[in-house]
Amino acid sequence: METLPPLKGFQQDFLGPTLKVRFPTLSKGVRAQVAPVTDNRKNILDYQNFSTVQHAQRRFPIYTAANIDGNLFRRLPREDNWQLEPRIQATHQWGPSLYSAKKSDFDKGHMTKREDAQWGHTDEEAKKGALSTFYYTNAVPQVAKLNQQLWRGLEDYILKSETVDKGLKINLFTGPVLSDSDPVFVSEVDGQQVRIPTLFWKVIYFTKSSGRLHRVGFLMGQEELLENMEIVHPRETSRDLLISEDDKLFMEFNKADIYQVNVSTIGKLTKLRFTAATEPFKDKRSVALIRKEVQGRGLLDEESSFLIEGMTI
Repeated sequence: METLPPLKGFQQDFLGPTLKVRFPTLSKGVRAQVAPVTDNRKNILDYQNFSTVQHAQRRFPIYTAANIDGNLFRRLPREDNWQLEPRIQATHQWGPSLYSAKKSDFDKGHMTKREDAQWGHTDEEAKKGALSTFYYTNAVPQVAKLNQQLWRGLEDYILKSETVDKGLKINLFTGPVLSDSDPVFVSEVDGQQVRIPTLFWKVIYFTKSSGRLHRVGFLMGQEELLENMEIVHPRETSRDLLISEDDKLFMEFNKADIYQVNVSTIGKLTKLRFTAATEPFKDKRSVALIRKEVQGRGLLDEESSFLIEGMTI
């Protein structure tokens, strides 16, 4: 697959000139870990219909940011061809060696879903979007049960049941929670230990008939799946000994479940700050107790109905 030029990356005014949704603001500590990009002073990797920011040390995306136009979505055959991103150093991204290592019983989990970028005025434009999701800067290891069932079920609901079927335009931010307490992969890769993320998040921005900007957030975990499949070593720190508030919060969401949460919860976990907007989901309990699980039947069924507070237009 030929290298795609940096075309139309994430557009902050996609929902309208007065409804700007900015890239998440990185904390000072996270900002210091961003991988340099050769052609972008802000170190943002622009692709067709989405952009990513890469963590140099962890070698995974910090977040991806996608614009999705449901009216321009096009159904096209899937073409897989994963490749390294030439605009950042090879040592700042995990590639084939991770996903082919012994006990790598996980998928290359798209952060920006292939079909999320698969839209445009022509098939060619939509195809460029889909192909550009197959860079390793858009992938994080995900256990197949999570990637192909739970995660996919939520993604399909957001894209097809809400965005495409209703002809919406949305902004979608996605990423892993990159925590220092992430468990270590049982196999060394290129002579290095790899910490595997156990939490993933999504933040969606959209408008309703009032014209106001809204947002909703989700978390999903895979720690139990990783441990049960013996893909990672047992945690170095006992759950009972965790004392920091950040660690306590992190541990609340590691089961293989889906949660709807306040975006502020995602911000605390990721050290990112998101554009303010009306947030229909509210929970007045302490942050560590937020456990509003999204209930759905038949997660692989595109007709599945999810209970997502405030998302339905």
